[in-house]
Amino acid sequence: MLMYIILGIIVVLVLWVVFSYNGFIRLINNSKEAWSDIEVQLKRRYDLIPNLVNTVKGYATHESTAFEKISQARAAAMGAKTAGEHSKTDAILGQAITGLFGIAEAYPELKANINFLELQKELSDTENKIQAARRFYNGNVRDLNTGLQQFPGNVIGGMFKFSKMEFFDIPDDGVETKPVEVKF
Repeated sequence: MLMYIILGIIVVLVLWVVFSYNGFIRLINNSKEAWSDIEVQLKRRYDLIPNLVNTVKGYATHESTAFEKISQARAAAMGAKTAGEHSKTDAILGQAITGLFGIAEAYPELKANINFLELQKELSDTENKIQAARRFYNGNVRDLNTGLQQFPGNVIGGMFKFSKMEFFDIPDDGVETKPVEVKF
C-alpha cells in the first residue's frame, strides 16, 4: 500500500513538472508570436515613411535637415534587435515623424494633396496597430515573467533555464517621447 502512495506522489510530481513546462513553452511561444506582430507593424511603418518623406520633399525641398533626421531615425529603428532597442529608436522615430508633420503644416497645398492625406491615414492606422500589438506583447511577457518569478514556477523555470523577456515600453533615458501627431 505504501508503494502505491509513493508511486502516486511521483506520478503527480512528474505530471506537475510536465504541465508546468508546457505552460512556460506556451507563454514563450505566445510572447514570440506577439513580438512578431509588432515587427510586422513596424515594418509597415518603415515602408510608409519613405513615401511620406518623398511626398513632403516635393513641396518642401529646403527642409533637408528634417529629411535626414527621419532617414537616420528610420535606419536606426530598422537595425534595432531587442525590445529595449526598438523602444528607444521608436521614440526617436516618432519625434522625427512629428517634425515632418510640423513641416507639412506650413504648406497648405501639401496638406490638401491626396497622396499625403492617404499616407497620413495609413500611418495613423499603423500607429494604432503598433500600439495594440505592443499591449498584446507586453501582456504575454507579463504573464511569462510573473510565472517565472512566482513559486513554484520559479523552480521549474530554473530547472529548464527559462528566462524573463523584456517589455516593449517607453524608454526612461531622458528622451522626450510624444505621440506621433497626425492632422487631417
